[in-house]
Amino acid sequence: MRKEQPTVRTRRIRLTFPEDLITQPVIHGMVRRFDIVTNIRRADIRESTGWVILEVTGTDRQLDDAIAYAEGLGVQVDDLEAYVE
Repeated sequence: MRKEQPTVRTRRIRLTFPEDLITQPVIHGMVRRFDIVTNIRRADIRESTGWVILEVTGTDRQLDDAIAYAEGLGVQVDDLEAYVE
């Protein structure tokens, strides 16, 4: 019997960074640790604040783990799936 492959999907999220994480490679860490694909759709990074609208592609588990990783670092993550650009 063939093992069914997990479904890969794309989600849109907004990452809002606190000042102390502005210069940290958070998105790079998400990609390396959880083998997801990212696409930056919009961003506004300043000296003391920053946000990124990001499309992330992977399995549900990969995406959930990557989001939990970012939140664990102190990044606010908002799910934008319900919104249309």
